[in-house]
Amino acid sequence: MTTQETRLQAAELLFPADFVWGAATSAYQIEGAVEEDGRGRSIWDTFVRQPGRIVNGENADVAIDHYHRYRDDVRLMAELGLGAYRFSVSWPRIQPDGSGPVNPGGLDFYSRLVDELLERGVDPWVTLYHWDLPQALEDAGGWPSRETSKRFADYAAAVHDALGDRVRNWSTVNEPWCAAFLGYASGEHAPGRREPTQAVRAAHHLLLAHGLATQAMRAQRSDSMIGGCVNLYAISPQTESEADRDAARRIDGLQNRFFLDALLRGAYPEDVLIDLDGMADFAEDGDMEIISTPIDMLLINYYSRFTVSGIPGGAASAAAAPTDAGSPWVGSEAVSFVQAGRPVTAMGWEIDDTGLREILLRLAREYPSVPLVISENGAAFEDVVGDDGVVHDRERVDYIETHLRTCHAAIEAGVPLRGYFAWSLMDNFEWAWGYDKRFGLVRVDYATQERIPKESALWYAGTIRRGGLNGPAE
Repeated sequence: MTTQETRLQAAELLFPADFVWGAATSAYQIEGAVEEDGRGRSIWDTFVRQPGRIVNGENADVAIDHYHRYRDDVRLMAELGLGAYRFSVSWPRIQPDGSGPVNPGGLDFYSRLVDELLERGVDPWVTLYHWDLPQALEDAGGWPSRETSKRFADYAAAVHDALGDRVRNWSTVNEPWCAAFLGYASGEHAPGRREPTQAVRAAHHLLLAHGLATQAMRAQRSDSMIGGCVNLYAISPQTESEADRDAARRIDGLQNRFFLDALLRGAYPEDVLIDLDGMADFAEDGDMEIISTPIDMLLINYYSRFTVSGIPGGAASAAAAPTDAGSPWVGSEAVSFVQAGRPVTAMGWEIDDTGLREILLRLAREYPSVPLVISENGAAFEDVVGDDGVVHDRERVDYIETHLRTCHAAIEAGVPLRGYFAWSLMDNFEWAWGYDKRFGLVRVDYATQERIPKESALWYAGTIRRGGLNGPAE
């Protein structure tokens, strides 16, 4: 019996043999060791020390101590059968002030991590920026400053030069929407600014940074696979009224099309520029050509669907920010986000795998053909350790399974989906929510740093081993 025949017997919904099965984390959320081996200060190190910013006043000085425990964590990845691990590099570890010579101690950590992953048979996927901007660059203007894009390209080239001989898969900027609009408009993420016009400039410069970094890395090696990473939502109007349909257009524009059109079409959507009403005067000649430098893959982070209304005052569809935040919806602040009656996660995010199918089919239909990867998908729930010592997180299993079924259906429909990364591998510091929300496949006891694979981790390991899912959903 061939290997393929064995897998067909084990799973009725079989994924392609070369489908990438992985899990993801980010540097600031897991590493800790914020003052070790020459690491500089990031905007999150500053932000967490501002009163009222983080639930319970917590910080990531230790996080889950991955910096010291990475070998054990990689061994756990291998035991779970992960084919790939997506992690981010901490910019202030590499360049403490955001520019200039690299810090050998910082590069050495990631070099050792990559070697450990390869030795254990886990493919490293590197993300260059997951929101931890060096504080020195924020002091010089942050992402609203064009210079930050240039400094990012230098940093990307330094990391790629050091690791590119062993790392093939790269993504540049993780979720530029969040970095720009949560960081510079609503203020609920670092650096905590509420300057809508500057948030729009930040969004452009994050995209420019992606393009400049892609070009810099391509100049070094032609065999690296480089992609951009966006967080996408399916958007639905609450009703078919003109106001609600316009609200859906607006939010889809700022959340999805602003980034997709720039990356894949080389232009911002005209209607979004009108919505922004003169705030989008930032582009210089040649910028859009740089931003739309061809990529080898598009990485997609998907969690939920938005249902919106043009009538102000609706109930928020996502959990309210733990701070007294402004609106991230620059130019469309009056749009309301409403609950549509679906089950929700511990974050208050509605669970809707059909939204993922909509997004994947839309990308395949409306944008230039490019391989797709689900780079984040997962859910926070109120996990507890049972009397048997196991975390029975069946809700998370159901969440991941339904979304994987959607991925399989999309592949069957011709979508070029190449891989799936669960978010996240381990419980960690969840930004403004501190340690209050748990997304991990592996539970972390924050007092002892003990790792406990949850039921979802064991289920995912079995799915990877089978290469697919066991039959149709009930």
